[in-house]
Amino acid sequence: MLSRTISSCLIRKSTRQGAKANRISTRLFAQSTQHIGYDHSRVVEVRKNGKVGDQIVIKGWIKTVRSQKTNLFIEVNDGSSIANLQVVADASWADKVTLSTGTSIEVQGQLSQPPGGPGQLELLPSSIRVLGACDNSYPLAKKKHSLEFLREIAHLRPRGNTFAAVMRVRNAATVAIHNFFQKEGFINVHTPIISANDCEGAGELFMVSTRQKVEAAPGQAAPPAHQKDWNHFFNVPEAYLTVSGQLDAEIFACAMGRVYTFGPTFRAEKSNTPRHLAEFWMVEPEVAFLDLEGDMMLAERFIKSVVSDIAAACSDDISFFEKWVDPTVRARIDATLKESFARVDYTDAVEILKKAGHAMEWGQDLERAHERYLCEEYFKKPVFVINWPKTIKPFYMKLNADGKTVACMDLLVPRIGEVIGGSAREDNFDLLVGRMKEMGLNVESNQWYTDLRKFGSVPHAGFGLGFERLLLYVTGMENIRDVIPIPRHP
Repeated sequence: MLSRTISSCLIRKSTRQGAKANRISTRLFAQSTQHIGYDHSRVVEVRKNGKVGDQIVIKGWIKTVRSQKTNLFIEVNDGSSIANLQVVADASWADKVTLSTGTSIEVQGQLSQPPGGPGQLELLPSSIRVLGACDNSYPLAKKKHSLEFLREIAHLRPRGNTFAAVMRVRNAATVAIHNFFQKEGFINVHTPIISANDCEGAGELFMVSTRQKVEAAPGQAAPPAHQKDWNHFFNVPEAYLTVSGQLDAEIFACAMGRVYTFGPTFRAEKSNTPRHLAEFWMVEPEVAFLDLEGDMMLAERFIKSVVSDIAAACSDDISFFEKWVDPTVRARIDATLKESFARVDYTDAVEILKKAGHAMEWGQDLERAHERYLCEEYFKKPVFVINWPKTIKPFYMKLNADGKTVACMDLLVPRIGEVIGGSAREDNFDLLVGRMKEMGLNVESNQWYTDLRKFGSVPHAGFGLGFERLLLYVTGMENIRDVIPIPRHP
């Protein structure tokens, strides 16, 4: 404790002697934020750019408070970093302000180097101000909480280390995705959320309607809500929340070459599992003049670029996941970047699975156990499974010459299974119409889609990435509800 007191005195003496230098240092350190209206520095900036002697202001939430004889040790976090900034205050501050876990505070003071901590920084406060007191019922005590418990307090779970780290990775992934496509010359297209199309043909759709008051005829009771007769708001029989932006993106790919969508999609699938959400995000590029081979090359390049950017931007968070969530996460990331992805024809994959003792026949879809066996045990790396039976794939996929399979691919990755699904799109008008009729789809109501094959049709391809599944892959989290801000599920 004596060494800490001596250290503090020396810092104060140094500050008086070098006031001008410190003012310059403080001004340079603060200008990155204060010149645009912010009146404080963020913890991540302090830890990266701060220097001993800098006068700073931070604002955040107290993670822990420890009291010793003459000092209070206050860990403050503002969400910008997995790491906290330690405030070392005189014990008398406990009599001036109420400091407890969860309380939001503003601290002004001078950065110091803790005894025995070269390269580390702590804050010696000249002022501590409580911005928001925290009630004693605050549920996030200093202990490890289960993810199940945190889901029950979704409005507070960003205060915890795990979910805050997930959100920083999610942000870095979002930036990386846009950067990749912009560098490759793609145009971002905002496709509609309300649609009249069932892109996948699965029928698991949320219907969109308006709340309309229907007056009963004289002497008659008003009809039940589900039997009310009214004209649809959009003058179509039915409208839904979109399951994919792909079909709309094809409009722009067939005019602008390279486009992508990145937005929310919805499935009314009554599945209460760690792998399903009712609302989730999809990344969907569509590219003119591209075949299946080019589509797979794009997908592999995309995955490696995004994963690399996440690893670079969120190294501390990845280390946190490696320590507390999944010890294999960094090794998995490294392997993804180093190895070329494998490729296997669906027919060959069926034979591989059958030889390994899996109950599997040609024409069946792969179950998750099949997917994981192929990429974790047989190939031991991400693998594209290509040329699937047309009977288990959507109508828009390009028919192969054999008439039985379509030119498509699913990318399977270790621990997750399918993370990308893509294909060459059917660009032949007659074949597309035939497939639509074969699958019982209304050709007339989808004339706009078939028109793309009548007026200057071109070969084109694309894929869809399940954004939350990618986040599971790079964080090691087990439940998809833990990688989206506010999960929507049955």
